Amino acid sequence: MKVRNLVVAAAGTLFLALTSFAQITAIEGDVKGEDGSPKVNAVIKITRTDIKGNYKCNTNKKGHYFYNGLPLGTYNITIEVDGKEMDGVNGVRTRLGDPTPVNFDLQKIAQTRAAQQAQATAAASGAAPALSKEQERGMTKEQKEAYDKAIKDREASMKKNKELNDSFTAGLAAMQSKDYPTAITNLSKASELDPKQVAVWAQLADAYVQSAKGKTGPEFDAAMGKGIEAYGKALELNPADAATHNNFALALAQAKKFPEMQAELKKAAELDPPKAGQYYYNLGALLVNAGQAEPAGEAFKKAIELDPNHADSYYQYGVYLVGKASFAADGKVTPVPGTVEAFQKYLQLAPTGQFAESAKGMLTSMDAKVDTAYKNPNAPAPKKKK
Repeated sequence: MKVRNLVVAAAGTLFLALTSFAQITAIEGDVKGEDGSPKVNAVIKITRTDIKGNYKCNTNKKGHYFYNGLPLGTYNITIEVDGKEMDGVNGVRTRLGDPTPVNFDLQKIAQTRAAQQAQATAAASGAAPALSKEQERGMTKEQKEAYDKAIKDREASMKKNKELNDSFTAGLAAMQSKDYPTAITNLSKASELDPKQVAVWAQLADAYVQSAKGKTGPEFDAAMGKGIEAYGKALELNPADAATHNNFALALAQAKKFPEMQAELKKAAELDPPKAGQYYYNLGALLVNAGQAEPAGEAFKKAIELDPNHADSYYQYGVYLVGKASFAADGKVTPVPGTVEAFQKYLQLAPTGQFAESAKGMLTSMDAKVDTAYKNPNAPAPKKKK
């Protein structure tokens, strides 16, 4: 009986030993360096994830590594070269029998990283990434031709955009220095590079209009004509821009096209109600300069209706009403209703404004002789008499 038990115990021990032996696994692989040759003495780190365990080995002169005696389990495997981690594979499940292969190709890794860096650089600069040989082989002839055309078109677009930006920037710089011929040259080039840029046409229009101020006769007419044409282009692209309508109106006034000027300023007021008072004030000022007193007075009145806090409109409307005052034989002035109120309102809104002293003088002189000449709204306020 004792012999039987001993035999059974021995058999059990042998079974456990065979079971334990069967659970031992191995991992091996080849490592290629960045130059494509076998990587010697690279450190392979093997970390078990299901149960704590850390192992490591080195590659031999053929770039091969082999680690035997690993328990069956799941591992993360990393490769280090000169203390720097170069690559890694996670979740490797070992198997019974043959070693589990895990290879590393540092050359491909370096190429992949270089390609990623190139793509990042290309994305930052707006350039298209180059195709790899594998990608090219996977394309049909038609697809490759389409891709090449897209790249050429994109490169041409980038070049065009750079030229456009350079020309526009040079044009703005010339405008700031009042070098209008140079501004016209650069902005004209920008308009040819991209005829759909509103800002380019608006700046070009202003450059022509400003250049016309130093000209007379046919030269004036030619410059103004080109300026008006450029404003037309800008408004064709963006007809809802109130500021462009306002600037166009100023140019039309300079060209003495007053009906068109009024239409543009009214359009600006419709498009931008919060600034409508200012636009009608501009209209009144331009009509005053053109010697059209009645339409100017109506424009100032409209500006007040649209913006009851627009101080300068009250002053100019008051000046307009002064022109309607009656004079007695003794020189006494009888202002029409609303004249005194207009000047008082101006002083209430702008007690230290540009027309403050003039408004005070008007109010003081209502019972004396008053200069009834219509005032230019852009002229400086008259000095107070001592």
